[in-house]
Amino acid sequence: MAPKRKGALQQLQRTVDELKGQVDSLVKDVQSQVESTKEAFRRCQELQISAEKTLRTLKKLTKADELAPVGNYDQRKLEEERRLQSILESLNTLSLELSPPGPSTAAGDASQEDSEDNDDSDDDDDDDDDDDDDDDDDHDHENEKQALKPPSQSDPRIYTALSDFRGEQQGDLSVQRGDILRVIRKTADGWWLTQDTKGNRGVVPKTYLKIGSGVSEDNEEDEEDEDEKDEEESEEDEQDDEELTEQEKQSASHSNWSTVKKALTEIDATDVLSAMGAIPSGFRPSTLNKLLVEEGATYRGSHSIQPELSQSQLSFSDLFLDPDTGRVRARQVRTCVCFTLWSCRMIPTPGVGVQVLSRHIRVCAFDGTQVLSNIHTVRATYSSKSPKTWSFSPRMTGILPILLDGDCFIRCNSASPDLGILFELGVTFIRNSTGERGDLSCGWTFLKLTDDTGNPLPNRTYELPVNGGTPYEKDVAVEASVTRGSPVGVFQQMLQARRQPKLIVKLKSANSRTRTQLSLLPDTLLHCLSCVHLLALHRQLLADTLLMNRPTMQNADLICSPVLSTFPVLLDQPDLLDALRSAWLDAETNMSRAQKRDLSYLKQEFVKVYMSSVYFLLHSPSLPRYRWADPPSEEQRARFIYTILDALKHSQHTTGQSGGPEVFVDPMHQHLAFDVTELTFDLLHVAQ
Repeated sequence: MAPKRKGALQQLQRTVDELKGQVDSLVKDVQSQVESTKEAFRRCQELQISAEKTLRTLKKLTKADELAPVGNYDQRKLEEERRLQSILESLNTLSLELSPPGPSTAAGDASQEDSEDNDDSDDDDDDDDDDDDDDDDDHDHENEKQALKPPSQSDPRIYTALSDFRGEQQGDLSVQRGDILRVIRKTADGWWLTQDTKGNRGVVPKTYLKIGSGVSEDNEEDEEDEDEKDEEESEEDEQDDEELTEQEKQSASHSNWSTVKKALTEIDATDVLSAMGAIPSGFRPSTLNKLLVEEGATYRGSHSIQPELSQSQLSFSDLFLDPDTGRVRARQVRTCVCFTLWSCRMIPTPGVGVQVLSRHIRVCAFDGTQVLSNIHTVRATYSSKSPKTWSFSPRMTGILPILLDGDCFIRCNSASPDLGILFELGVTFIRNSTGERGDLSCGWTFLKLTDDTGNPLPNRTYELPVNGGTPYEKDVAVEASVTRGSPVGVFQQMLQARRQPKLIVKLKSANSRTRTQLSLLPDTLLHCLSCVHLLALHRQLLADTLLMNRPTMQNADLICSPVLSTFPVLLDQPDLLDALRSAWLDAETNMSRAQKRDLSYLKQEFVKVYMSSVYFLLHSPSLPRYRWADPPSEEQRARFIYTILDALKHSQHTTGQSGGPEVFVDPMHQHLAFDVTELTFDLLHVAQ
């Protein structure tokens, strides 16, 4: 009867058992000193190579490789991986014990071997001639010269330490910036066995190393020999790179030098919290928040709604007036999309060491390399019962605040084929121990607005996977536990897919009225869809002032227009923009249908409502300063704003007018001193 064939996993189990027996035998031989240290070190290296090869083979195994169904396959496979990891750890420890200190070059190793051979020959032959002793001395002298020779820069095994590394565990090698190291063995986990110039050996993270020594050759005679060996060494280097390609892909998130360099040079609250375990590994400092803070007004909505000058600086490239109707001429752009933020699922939560002040999404146009529009922020709501789920546009009485409104639009005239929408999920936090505030990115995702053929995406709902790190990093998980292990069965794959963080976005079409209003806006803008009519009215006032009321197109004098000078501020303070929406909505309810179609009447009423509501609020000393994600300040501002709006409504019912200057002369209210910059519009200062 033919013997029963064994499955792939069972064969590997047998191989692991044999490796375990060989390692135990090697340990006993080392303890009893049966063989030389050199021979034991050679056996240890062979076992390390065999164990790593077996581990790679084991990780590639799937259930499909088995001849018959195997019960508890994943558990058995995991147990074998743990056994191999334990064997590799034992071999690494044993390798460090057996590797004697020595010179950092191959010539030094050769000189050590020669010296051992010479010692043995001296023990056997005591009556050697003096000439032989002289030859041995000359040979040792030559080897010493070779050992002291600086390592070749073209040697692929020679590396330079990029930064100081202090060993924390037994077997680590402490190095300083600029140290020359020789790599003895490269491993998949990123900890390479190295040797310094003093002969000390230990493991160092590969992210701290850079190939090459940067040391010039002292002997001119050796330069020609080194040039002849360059081609051979470069071929060996390419072979080594090919062997490590799979290993580097597995540890890509740990070997990104730009990230490591930033972590070495800048220590911020995120690094401290990550070390404490207070935030998941995929969290980073917010990239878009950094742009908002460091770049000033460049990426704010207040900058994007300003007119853009043409190349000649004598006219405007995105603002035109129709002479027949007196209205702003509509402009069509390459991309004009309306979308809705629905929800976020399985977003990790920070630990107990921080208090979250705001959960939000920052949105902008992005082409893979740079931000192409302003950065718009939408705050998310969540329930304490399910803190990993974020939702947008909650149901509430009255108008929905712009900050919570997930209905947005994007206009962009970029011709980039990779144009899309970048979504950065973030939290604003405060550390409980120090009171330090900060902004974290919980992940990001990107929705390309065209398919592979260049056609626009269809209007439907998209589930976008959320990636960790920054938009310039690839293959970084938001949370390490989500991607741990490789799911084999269909059920495991479904469970892991459910644990994957996702953002749900819906692309939709707008009605004809909204499309008409969108065509009046700047060529590049991303904002809330509910305030399009306010932006369109501001655009009409801007065109009247700049294209119709100026004496000449070359006139750049200050223009008396409080509305144009202060309206952009509202885009940076969404609660004031909500106040204007509410006041304008009340004014529209008192208008007749004919008045709503009369553009001149609408502009007059808009100016009156603006001056008696928002403009007054901007100059009130009782209004606290706007501060992002500050709950006490937000509550005080909301209470004061809506108190003023109630007083305005009462005034409207009393006088029967939609707005007026009565609020400015009310003795119950105080006003800040007016500044000329808040009353006049400076074209040269604000134009893009």
